Amino acid sequence: MDAAGRCTATAELTVTVTGYDEQPVVHPRRLTLVRSAVGRRVEHEEGAGGPPPLWDLGAVRAASGARCLVLGVDGADAGGPVALDGAAAVGDRAVSAVEALWGTAWAGRLLLELPATGEQFARLLAEDRPGWSELAAVTVAAPGAPLHTPADRVLVNPEVYARLSDFGRQVVITHETMHVATRADTRAWTPLWLSEGVADWTGYRDSGRSARQIAPELARDVAAGRLPVALPADAALTAGGEGLAQAYEQSWLACDLIARRWGPQRLTALYRAVGAAAPGADREAWLDGLFRDRLGLGLAEFTRLWLAEVQSLSR
Repeated sequence: MDAAGRCTATAELTVTVTGYDEQPVVHPRRLTLVRSAVGRRVEHEEGAGGPPPLWDLGAVRAASGARCLVLGVDGADAGGPVALDGAAAVGDRAVSAVEALWGTAWAGRLLLELPATGEQFARLLAEDRPGWSELAAVTVAAPGAPLHTPADRVLVNPEVYARLSDFGRQVVITHETMHVATRADTRAWTPLWLSEGVADWTGYRDSGRSARQIAPELARDVAAGRLPVALPADAALTAGGEGLAQAYEQSWLACDLIARRWGPQRLTALYRAVGAAAPGADREAWLDGLFRDRLGLGLAEFTRLWLAEVQSLSR
């Protein structure tokens, strides 16, 4: 305590968004308390670690869809590049698209957080994530929430999202919604080509777009004679990495191959099977066994089929 009677304390602020959070969201706070005539009062409050709550960035407004809630910092709507009610409508369609593939064994709702600027988006990520400025949106766990709960947020980067077409916005938000839905079935050992490929496949499903339209960077590489030799490694799907667009397109094409040849339900069954049990030391051998069990062929044969699909992009 200083001469003016001030002292500091740390506390946990818990917040629950009714209808969307099943667990409280926890924000560590640092409080400056000062003595007054009626006791102590809070003179100042600030974050004490982790990503800030959205309202630390400015006044927050909300827009509700049927199954999506958008929380936006002032400036993200009026006078800003993205309308909150439009984002809520995109979120509603995304929830329906994901439910059509993944079923109802998830929360079936979506919470979007829309900061006003790209800099605020970076603060909400609360990490030095390479390539963050190129992301249109990202799914993050709510601070303090247990793993694999429905309390997940989709953070939207307004500066990138605003540059997308209506179709592009729908693909992005559907992709992120698939990550929300599959959180309970996604593990550290799930190959990123599968998790990102399923999310992209869901986003583009029934779009009427050709493979060359969905995978233009990969098609250009194939035309130039630059062909992959294996399914994308996890590192190739890390934001900021070289060839990121091609890695995502390769992942989409692998999942599209499964969905076309064996059916969408076999794709989701494979995904759930991957998350059901840890692979042990040899993930590739374990994954090979799952492919044989679920698809009737090994990983090497599947990769050959996939490489043929990649080569066909040149035609």
